[in-house]
Amino acid sequence: MAGTSRHDREMAISAKKQLSDCSDPIERLRLQCLARGSAGIKGLGRTFRIMDDDNSRTLDIKEFLKGLSDYGVLIEKEEAINLFQLFDRDGSGLIDFDEFLITLRPPMSNARKEVVLQAFKKLDKTGDGVITIEDLRGVYNVKHHPKYQNGEWTEDQVFRKFLDSFDSPDDKDGKVTKEEFMNYYSGVSASIDTDIYFIVMMKNAWKLD
Repeated sequence: MAGTSRHDREMAISAKKQLSDCSDPIERLRLQCLARGSAGIKGLGRTFRIMDDDNSRTLDIKEFLKGLSDYGVLIEKEEAINLFQLFDRDGSGLIDFDEFLITLRPPMSNARKEVVLQAFKKLDKTGDGVITIEDLRGVYNVKHHPKYQNGEWTEDQVFRKFLDSFDSPDDKDGKVTKEEFMNYYSGVSASIDTDIYFIVMMKNAWKLD
């Protein structure tokens, strides 16, 4: 539903292979995140957000290095400092982490972005920019879910599990923002070669017009 596990596996294997031949620091970090599957980049974003104590949405070099280390990114300190300098375009000693995540996301064509936003809007019934369990009622049918059918999970548990699939493993809060949804699908998108196949997959998954 959210993105097939087969695509996740294929993408992780392909990212690991590409890592050994890649020297571009931004691409290397992107591949390390994608090697964790579709939610990899979003997970790094969450790690940085937790560290942003003053809600400034910026990171200094110390926070940046700690975030990479907490998330388990394998990177030499020198390479990490070079990476920071690439993002610190104005030389202020701070990087804007929204911009950082947008640069890190695998590029998606406009046609793909459009269909992802269409799916998000359909799911965000209340229109407040966040998908919650309440939004999913009436949009996502749990009746075909095997664990709902055998009585193991309630409707709410199925919804929560579904939302968790978009969340980073370490910080599941039962809410999915537009940015997280986009980050997740940019990961799925990286494993799908053609726009047409991606769009058909999205339209079928979310019953879009």
